[in-house]
Order: sequence, then C-alpha cells, then structure tokens
Amino acid sequence: MTGYRLAGRVAVALALAMIGTTPVRADTPADLGWANRLTWGVGPGAADTATNDRHWLDAQLREASATLPADAQRQVDAMRISQTRMAQLVVDEDAMARAANALTDPPQRQAARDAYQKSMNGLADEARTRSLLRDLYAPDQLREQMTWFWFNHFNVQAGKRDIRAMVGDYEDTLHARALGKFRDLLEATLRHPAMLRYLDNDQNAAGHINENYAREIMELHTMGVGSGYSQQDVQELARILTGVGVDLKPDDPRLKPQWQPLYLRSGLFEFNPARHDFGDKHFLGHVIKGSGFGEVEQALDLIADAPATAHHVSLQLATYFLGDAPPAPVVAWMEAAFRRTHGDIAQVLRAMTAAPEFKASLGTVFKDPIHYAVSAVRYTYGDRVILNAQPMLGWLNRMGEGLYNHETPDGYDMQSAAWSGPGQMAARFDIARQIGGGSAGLFRAPGTTADQPAFPQLQNALYFGAVANLLAPPTRVALAKATSPQEWNALFLSSPEFMHR
Repeated sequence: MTGYRLAGRVAVALALAMIGTTPVRADTPADLGWANRLTWGVGPGAADTATNDRHWLDAQLREASATLPADAQRQVDAMRISQTRMAQLVVDEDAMARAANALTDPPQRQAARDAYQKSMNGLADEARTRSLLRDLYAPDQLREQMTWFWFNHFNVQAGKRDIRAMVGDYEDTLHARALGKFRDLLEATLRHPAMLRYLDNDQNAAGHINENYAREIMELHTMGVGSGYSQQDVQELARILTGVGVDLKPDDPRLKPQWQPLYLRSGLFEFNPARHDFGDKHFLGHVIKGSGFGEVEQALDLIADAPATAHHVSLQLATYFLGDAPPAPVVAWMEAAFRRTHGDIAQVLRAMTAAPEFKASLGTVFKDPIHYAVSAVRYTYGDRVILNAQPMLGWLNRMGEGLYNHETPDGYDMQSAAWSGPGQMAARFDIARQIGGGSAGLFRAPGTTADQPAFPQLQNALYFGAVANLLAPPTRVALAKATSPQEWNALFLSSPEFMHR
C-alpha cells in the first residue's frame, strides 16, 4: 500500500508538471479527433468508427434509434422507469407521500417518509445510470452527445418537488428529438411536467401570474439576453402560458360548457381553460387573440423563427462542440443553416462540421467533467459493459457536474475556466488513479462485495496504432518515468492530450 501511495504522489507530480502543455491536434490517418469530438470518446475496437467521414456522419444524423449491447440493455430493462410509464410512477409516488404524511405516529411517519425519499432517489438514479450506459455504449453517439446538450440547455433539477419521478422520461423526450426540429423540441419541453414543475408554470393562472417559465424561455431557451425582446414580451408570454400545467388526478376537471372543447390533456400535461387569461396579447410585435392553447402554438412559432433564436442556439451549440469563444464564421454558418431549414438541428450540425474551423479545433477543447469521466471509461474498458454506475456518478458529483443536479435554469457552464481550476484537476488526477489502478468498483455487481476482474490495459493496440502518435514530447517523457502499469495508466488519463477533445 505504501508503494502504491508513493506511485500516486509521483503520478500527481508528473501530471501537474504537464498542466499547461498545449495538446496537439488529432491529424492522423484515422483522425481520432472526430471520434473524440462527436462521440463520447474512442475506445478499443473503435479506432476507425468515427473518422472524418461524411458517411459516418450521415448514419449518426439519421433518426433511426440504435440498441444498446445486450448486457447494458438488460440493466435498463430491469429498471422501474422502463417497466412503468412516467405518469403512473408519479401518481404512485404521490400516493406514497400522501400516505406517509397521513400517519399520526411520529416514528411510523418518519419511516414512511424515508421510504418515499428512498424510492424517489432510486428513480432518479435509474435515469442517471441509463444515461451513462447510453453514453458509454450506444452506437448513435452523436445523439447521446446532443441529448446531454439539450438537457443542459433546457435544464431541470431532479431534486425539486416530484421531478425525480419524471426526469427519466424528460431525458427520453429530449433523446427522441435531439436531432430533429428545434420548434418540436421546444414544444416537447413545454408540454413536459418536469419543466412545468421546475419553472412553476403549473402555478401560473389568470389573476395569479407566474413569470418564471416565460422569462427562461426567452432568456435561456430561445432568443437570449439582450436580443431585443422586452419585459412586456415576457409578461405577455406569461399570460399566454396561463393554464398550461400538470394534473395528477385521474378525472378531468368539471368545466363550463364553453371551455370543455378547449381543454387538453396528455398524460400529466394539461391545458385548463378555466385557468387561462383569454385577453388579447401583444407579443414580439404581433397581436395574439385570446383563443386557448392555440396562443401557445403561435407564440412558439414566433420565438422559434426569430433570428435571435437562430443565433443564440447556434452559439450555444458551437461553444459546446468547439469550446470557448467559437469562431464567428462557424456560428454564422450554423445560424444561416438554422434559419434556412427552420431549425433543423441535423442540418445545423452538418454546417458546423463542414467549416474548416471545426477541423482546426479538433483536440483543443478542454473536457468538462462528464466528457472526462465517460471518455476515460470508454477508452479504458471499450465494449465491456460496466455493472455499477455509482462510481461514475460519484465522480461527476465530486467534480461538480452531477447528472440532473444543477439548481438554476442556466445549466452547467460550458466555459473551460469553470472546470480547470486546481481543485478540479486534483479530483481528476485522483479519478485517473482509481481507474488506472483497477476497476474502481465499476464491475461490482449489485448485491456483491467484490469486483469482477477488470484490470485496465491502456497500452493496447489502439494506443500503439494511433493514440501514441498524438502525444507531445513532455507527455512521452512523463509516461516513460512510470514505475508500474497502474502509474502509467494514471499518467496517461491525466495527460493534456486526454484532457482535451
């Protein structure tokens, strides 16, 4: 143990010495840069899966869904979120909470409340585990990348109210539309109870206006701060959104005869005309007549087609894929594609990848925690399916980017400065040591105490065939000083080249 601790200190010292080294751009025949940028990272056996190849991109942008490997799919199939529809889960959990609160004996009430919290936490952890399994093993890697992006863009926090029971379905909603039309994605988030709960629009009613959701739609989801809309536009959008909410009750509300044709319900989503402000609205220079949910559709059409939305969403996408301050020409190409195709996300991504600045940026974008953790496990274990996602979830929490944990609607920061401080780097070095020294608990099946054998062999065919060519001299010198395979692994996973995509 003493020797391993010493090796760990040496690894940290060598890795610290490499901080600031400029990574080289991936420019090998296999061009691993595309794989590291458009997938969650290369792994053994996938060296030429994601090359600079338009046929590969075409396949990734198709709408057809891809299945997980059998070992991963079995884990997903066993989850409650896979076996029970979201609406039923929410109703069941709500009944559990009500029953607990109705108990009069304090110890029994507390035990029942604890059981409710455990059940809710279990649902959120199932969704987190499924998300990581998809990131690690799904063949449609670009869709998985975009699902994370859109979740961060349309952020909700699982810990608020009963969102833990909804978050898996919310992510599925984003996953299904991640490469489609932005207008469809925008309305899908508006109709989802997780978003309506998170931004309190289920409390927005005529005479009791709540502007939270309307403000974030304008500020974060679409047009962006300073893009020309006014506070009056926010207020008018809030009026338009009155009556858009959530209903867990099995029966529809009793309404006046003239309102009954206007009532809408799908699962837990409802539009209740009894809660709606039917006055005319003046929104983004247009008059929207009071008509019910049709007002929402008109407002979304105006927002989605606004030039400011094309710019804001394109800039966010470019920052995600190209890093801090993406080149203006790339953003302009993407914005033009967005406007020309009325928000076709796949076409915006095609425009981005066709720009010469995109290729020039390969290998230079600093990985945020989710990209670091997932790419490390993908590279280390390839197609071998992990049995326990809890270590990865713990790493993400430790690095400050836990899945579904961001409290505010703006999502996690995509600027590298948010993730490259000394504390962050120290956490990464420790995670690199954990992965480099063994399976780190990833192959400890539920209900067991011992890991299945899974020693990482990072000096493999992929390394010698392609990756080694990308390493700068300081990295090669540091790796040559490793005194054990474990230390070599930790150094490699701590290198500047591995820290970038």
